[in-house]
Amino acid sequence: MLASGEVRVHSMTDIMFDSQTTEIDFAALLEASFAEDSLERGDLVEGTVLIVDNYGLIVDINQKRDGVVPRHDIEKMNLSADSFEVGQTVDVTIVRLEDDDGNLVLSVSQAAQSEDWRAAADLLENDEVYKAYIADSNKGGLIVAFGSLRAFVPASHVSDVPRGLEEDERIAHLRTMVGKHINIKVLEVDRRRRRLVFSQREAQREEREARKEMLLDNLREGQTIKGVVSGIRDFGAFIDLGGADGLVHISEMAWHRVKHPTNLLSVGDEVDVYVLKLDDEGKRIGLSLKRLQPNPWSLVEEKYHVGQLVEGVVSRIAPFGAFVSMDLGIEALLHISQLADHEVSDVGMIVEPGETYLLRIISIEADRQRLGLSLKAVTAEEQASWQAEQAEQTEAEEVDAGNVEPATV
Repeated sequence: MLASGEVRVHSMTDIMFDSQTTEIDFAALLEASFAEDSLERGDLVEGTVLIVDNYGLIVDINQKRDGVVPRHDIEKMNLSADSFEVGQTVDVTIVRLEDDDGNLVLSVSQAAQSEDWRAAADLLENDEVYKAYIADSNKGGLIVAFGSLRAFVPASHVSDVPRGLEEDERIAHLRTMVGKHINIKVLEVDRRRRRLVFSQREAQREEREARKEMLLDNLREGQTIKGVVSGIRDFGAFIDLGGADGLVHISEMAWHRVKHPTNLLSVGDEVDVYVLKLDDEGKRIGLSLKRLQPNPWSLVEEKYHVGQLVEGVVSRIAPFGAFVSMDLGIEALLHISQLADHEVSDVGMIVEPGETYLLRIISIEADRQRLGLSLKAVTAEEQASWQAEQAEQTEAEEVDAGNVEPATV
């Protein structure tokens, strides 16, 4: 090894003097100076073994200075210095540009990982999935083994971490995953900074896409299939059909109006769904719940007729009228023109959502799923009689509940 203050000059001599003319080659000297200035810690370079001894190796990396590979670095590979020969070409990594003795410190053990870096780069280029062993965890994510390298999976890219966890809970959850295997995809390969980052979420997204392709090949419109509610949104519910999700739009949940999907479904519910539409190009699966239920509009003409008095509950109001829920589970329209004999400018001044009213059927179009109602077509005598019946029924219910004493004569 080079002693403190000792300088090896023969490689510089080769650069500084032309072998034929012994003139100083200033261009080569300048190039060598710039080359050394460009060296950075972590660089992987190729060198030639010049000396092998008990202290380690001296390696020519075609710079102004030769580099030193310490013996302990070689031993990390379960090798000895005798495993190398003078003149042998080796890959080395720049560990320190200058130690206390002024030596350029190299590593063959880190450079031996170059094959793993190349493999990681190939995975990234080919967009491939890798099955990795989880070696450790920290507050930021998981540490996975990739050959002789230790790679990182950020917690935000770990699909098994529930959202909304406090930091202590997240750390504890990550710790439970140590020792397991997961499928991951490469996000970043930076050999110089020794950064190798993977994502479990990206791998699972690809797996789900593959399963979705297979599912789409086997599904047919009109088919009934079992699934599990995997997510609920304002506009509908996602159903896991075995690795791929389909959507039940809120309009396809029931024949009656559904205010919110949570009124009918919860995450984890197992349901039978009807395959309504397959979009091969967009890879979307449209599902329906109501198509597996009897269509109440097919019974409308049997149960109702024009002129009939019916009870209905106002489900919602609009500027043009009110929608009324009927016994069969259908919604009928009470148009603003049918609220009163006088002109009405505000529907909410006449009827309120949640209230029950006596109404008359004025039109039925079952094939178009329409039924028209009228409040003004109910006579005052019919309203008074119905209200009296309602009052008697309410009193009877309160007596049965023990809230009031029965009336005495």
